[in-house]
Amino acid sequence: MQDVTTNILKAALSTLYYTRMDAALAPITQGSGVIFMLHHVRPEPPAPFAPNRILSVTPEFLTSVIEHVRARDFDIVSLDEAHERMKSGEASRRRFATFTFDDGYRDNIEHALPICRRFGVPMTIYLAPDFCDGNGLAWWLTLEQVLAETESIVVPLADGEQVLPLTTVAEKYSALNVIYPWLRAMPDASVHCHVNRWAHAAGIDPFAACRALVMNWNEARAIAKDPLVTIGAHTMTHTSLAKCSRDEACWQMAASIEHVEHELGRDCRHFAYPYGDAGSAGPREFDIARALGVHTAVTTRKGLIARDVRGQLTGLPRLSLNGDFQNARYLRVLLSGAPFKMMDLAKAALPRRAA
Repeated sequence: MQDVTTNILKAALSTLYYTRMDAALAPITQGSGVIFMLHHVRPEPPAPFAPNRILSVTPEFLTSVIEHVRARDFDIVSLDEAHERMKSGEASRRRFATFTFDDGYRDNIEHALPICRRFGVPMTIYLAPDFCDGNGLAWWLTLEQVLAETESIVVPLADGEQVLPLTTVAEKYSALNVIYPWLRAMPDASVHCHVNRWAHAAGIDPFAACRALVMNWNEARAIAKDPLVTIGAHTMTHTSLAKCSRDEACWQMAASIEHVEHELGRDCRHFAYPYGDAGSAGPREFDIARALGVHTAVTTRKGLIARDVRGQLTGLPRLSLNGDFQNARYLRVLLSGAPFKMMDLAKAALPRRAA
């Protein structure tokens, strides 16, 4: 299913590119800037079973994005500078780009930072303190490991237990298509319970993947000394805030900011809401971030920065650099803003058509 959706999106972006509709629409759709969202930057090609491959781009692609953005006459700025432009209204005068990295993966140090240093490009990294403490569960990584290394899995679905075979790559993806949406509908505590149980049954340490891939506090303190690097917060446990009570959401956000400040000895002015669906954070969380006094809070909602976002600084959209779309053709179309405007128009038309 994911491959079908990806192919449809690629076809749509290619159509906009080859018809040059993106260029025609850009003057009214491109907005004032872009906040790029990344996770992993690493050179290794994905394994045959790699459900999280969309979170990874190669160093070569990151380099090409920086070169492309500069060639398009964007100012590449820090998130602090972007905040000043958005807050003052200067965002509408000249387009800007800023690069953000979620979760604090160690490859950000090994592969992304050298590229940013070479080009003098600022970067913001959002940390979930439990991950850096070594106590966090990046459950999507553990689930991938479980599915990759076992031959079957027992899933207690609503209509009874199912034993899903995992002997081939196709079966692993088929099982993932059943398990992932089922898990995402649950509170995080239930997700962790199921994934921990599967991991222990497979003889896998559920915390090992996170510890292996995410930087610890010593590494975070070292990278934070670089003048190109800004560190933001990403909740304590990388939780889906919309599923939390208001008190829990407040604690997750405030405690993560305080923990980052304590560990790094400096103010934490920026925040990122976890998870890749628009429903994981909304107006309640935006209000909490505003009350906590952060300068910006970014979502995973897809889009560019509008010409006037002074009232939306705690609910900013981002443009994901997706591992399945590592092509300058797609990047050009996305930076025009045309696909996002067309999606907005389509969403607005659907309710009227249904009525």
